[in-house]
Amino acid sequence: MKHATRTLLRCTVHAVRSALALAAAAALAGAPLAAHADPQGLLETVKHHTTLINTVPDNGDQNPYAIVVAPVSSGTVKQGDVLVDNFNNASNLQGTGSTIVDYRPDTKQMTLFATIPRDLKKCPGGVGLSTAMTMLKSGWIIVGSTPSNDGTTSTKGAGCLIVLDSNGRIAKTISSPNINDPWGNMAVLDNGDHATLFVSNAGFGVSGADGNPPVFKQATVLRLDLDIPGGQAPVVKRETVVASGFGAQADKGVFLVGPTGLALSTDNKLLYVSDAIGNRINVIEDPLTRDTSAGVGRQLTADGLLHRPLAMIATPQGHLLVTNALNGQVVEIDPVAAKQLYARWLDTDKAQSPPGNGDLFGIALTPSGDGFYYVEDDVNTLVLAQ
Repeated sequence: MKHATRTLLRCTVHAVRSALALAAAAALAGAPLAAHADPQGLLETVKHHTTLINTVPDNGDQNPYAIVVAPVSSGTVKQGDVLVDNFNNASNLQGTGSTIVDYRPDTKQMTLFATIPRDLKKCPGGVGLSTAMTMLKSGWIIVGSTPSNDGTTSTKGAGCLIVLDSNGRIAKTISSPNINDPWGNMAVLDNGDHATLFVSNAGFGVSGADGNPPVFKQATVLRLDLDIPGGQAPVVKRETVVASGFGAQADKGVFLVGPTGLALSTDNKLLYVSDAIGNRINVIEDPLTRDTSAGVGRQLTADGLLHRPLAMIATPQGHLLVTNALNGQVVEIDPVAAKQLYARWLDTDKAQSPPGNGDLFGIALTPSGDGFYYVEDDVNTLVLAQ
């Protein structure tokens, strides 16, 4: 979600961002904890923010969205590599990015993993890679497309899910009436020869962003049950809409506003959904087994430190980390207590108001679980917080 009018001020701001982020991270959003208290969560243990790479490949694609840490070594991908996709092309038009880059932590090098044809015929509307991406234990990469012809929702297509092998080659596409602009980061339960994917779809009903576009309460969360035969691409065995009725809205500045973050509880009995329009986190019961929609489920927490919640992950202790769209903070939530613990600044870019507004998207845990990767789309960078 990049604004078309970004200035060179980003470069100056980014040069001092690390110092600002460290200073800001020293203060909690709420009341400080006693010095001797044990950490309540992961954010308290994060001390450093290290900019790793600029994510722009040779074709100029920008606006990094999804982040996936490779669970296995396969093809050109090494276990622990960080895959990042791009939503915008070199002209900064939203819904037109077509590349995935691969950052290798041990060599600190970035390579181009895949370039997907913009006019991919089997993907309705073409290609604009979204925050929906995962890599399975079998080596297959699945990425969502929320495409546009001109960078606006007026020309958006329904999109699809694209299956790539671990060398970046297209194996197949997945499209159906249940898939309309796969938008948010996926929640995945992967058992090797079969897997379950959850993906939000924010395109139903949404069209142009002129004037004051309406909110359509038609966004869904779709469960895809996959079989993965040895050496063959995943096969969809069943599609189930497990949640529906979330709000989605076209937006000139950010393309779409809709449900984005998805995360499973540690026992897989709950699915958490970040509802950007409702400024809340909701819970869907029995996501793996239900055969009907739970609607929007029940509300876990709302407002407070949340400012249009976006990407979301679960920490090793079962907390939720949620990036904000309307400022540069990440919020940690204890879902058992239904309590927002605190927020920390990740992006203090004062070129936006509030600082970091519209800059944060993908987030992913490090393999050791002691930190996380995130992207700053205003300066097209991948950052490590530890």
